[in-house]
Amino acid sequence: METSKIDVVVVGSGPTGLMLATELALAGVEVVVLERLAEPSGQSKALNLQPRTAEVFDLRGLMEPTREYAHGTWGSGHFGGRPLSYEGWQTRHPYQVNIPQAGVERVLEDRLAELGARVRRGHELLDFTQNDAGVTAAVRTTAGESRIEARYLVGCDGGRSAVRKRLGVAFPGTDASQFAFVADVAFDALPAAVPTRLRSVSDAIAKEGNGKGGAGGLIPLGEPGLFRLIFNDPRAGQRDQAEPVSTAEVAAAVERLFGAGAVIAEIRWASRFTNVTRQVEHYRVGRVLLAGDAAHVHFPAGGQGLNLGVQDAMNLGWKLAAEVQGRAPAGLLDTYHSERHPVGARVLHNTRAQSMPVDPAPETVAMSQLITELAKLPEANRHLAGMVSGFDIRYEVDGPDHPLLGGRLPDLELPLGWASDLFHPGRGVLLSTDPRYLELARPWSDRVDATTLPELPDLTADAVLVRPDGYVCWVAPADGSPSDTTDNTKRLDGALRTWFGRPQDTAQVD
Repeated sequence: METSKIDVVVVGSGPTGLMLATELALAGVEVVVLERLAEPSGQSKALNLQPRTAEVFDLRGLMEPTREYAHGTWGSGHFGGRPLSYEGWQTRHPYQVNIPQAGVERVLEDRLAELGARVRRGHELLDFTQNDAGVTAAVRTTAGESRIEARYLVGCDGGRSAVRKRLGVAFPGTDASQFAFVADVAFDALPAAVPTRLRSVSDAIAKEGNGKGGAGGLIPLGEPGLFRLIFNDPRAGQRDQAEPVSTAEVAAAVERLFGAGAVIAEIRWASRFTNVTRQVEHYRVGRVLLAGDAAHVHFPAGGQGLNLGVQDAMNLGWKLAAEVQGRAPAGLLDTYHSERHPVGARVLHNTRAQSMPVDPAPETVAMSQLITELAKLPEANRHLAGMVSGFDIRYEVDGPDHPLLGGRLPDLELPLGWASDLFHPGRGVLLSTDPRYLELARPWSDRVDATTLPELPDLTADAVLVRPDGYVCWVAPADGSPSDTTDNTKRLDGALRTWFGRPQDTAQVD
């Protein structure tokens, strides 16, 4: 049996696996992606990038190639069909990007190829073992079985993850209680109630279907007459999930939601799904890690799944690279679980709320109406928008309380360009109006790019240290006293060691 060696094996070539692989390759880690399918399926379960994911793509210069596959933007999101505004978050992307998942995968795979790595298609993971030194994976290919020895293995292979199952990690949660289907439908004619222009995803949701046998909507897919139909059917049962979706079901759903008048030309793809909700107890077990749907599954409200997985990968990539290359401080890799597990749990919580059964019971109708009223209040709308978009993610970071600490660095326009442009190499970034902070960070110049600026607009800070994933891990508040500067200097040294490891030999810096 042929045996090869690699730094990291990524199992699964969806958005999560590809994003992780590009992050590792960018850092100089040898990575291979194993994909069971011989060819891309072309199917797109997800249709959008949430605003924070668009920012993440900007951090790596990926938004421009992404636009080639996008069908435009939606100016707002939704929470259970209620419009959400993304204004006021200091972002260049106060909208959702309407892009099929297949387009996202194409962009990421092209970037992976540019970085010298590739997807091995027709390679199915059969089994793996691990010890303190690494992981050995057994793989089936068209040429027979082979073996790969790696430092680490990451399962990004979806909700039915073979890695998760073989790892034996607990996957607690709740079974399905809501049953729905999704279909890409080409129409020769549409009912008059179908909106022709959408300002937001919520505009695509049927307003008349509620309480009449389910809820759902039609989302245009960038081609005349082609729509994504999503429909929640409370009358469907678990036994129906393996059955093909029929043309009659699609036609009946469209009529219930939008009225008569639809003429279906073709159903290009259809599937059933549920609100089954589960999350693994541990994102890391030894040298095997889980990310994306392999670590968490939930009702696809707001299209948060793809976005959650991509951001899992962004959090994990630079940490795993540092570990593989022997420069990670103690405990850095474990922060992947401690940071991302709560984020995933919160998404599961909000998608459960959004999959609340639709029925004509007075109690349910009253609750729905009350939530709709609350969602119109500016503070409540901002709270929900921050949660669904990912803007409000804030990791626990040591230091005095500051609005930036632990949160995302807004993509500000700086004298030298957009802040996101500084992160394209995948390194840490120190921005400072005080050259003393830059001098202190010089021993980390192989991992942190330091820049002096005349000011940091709208940040109420004299300096910020930002991790490769765009989250602030140290702040020097503006207008500090000399004693504050001394304390800030000590904290900066601590933050550099905590997130970027020991300094290199100062003699090598000169």
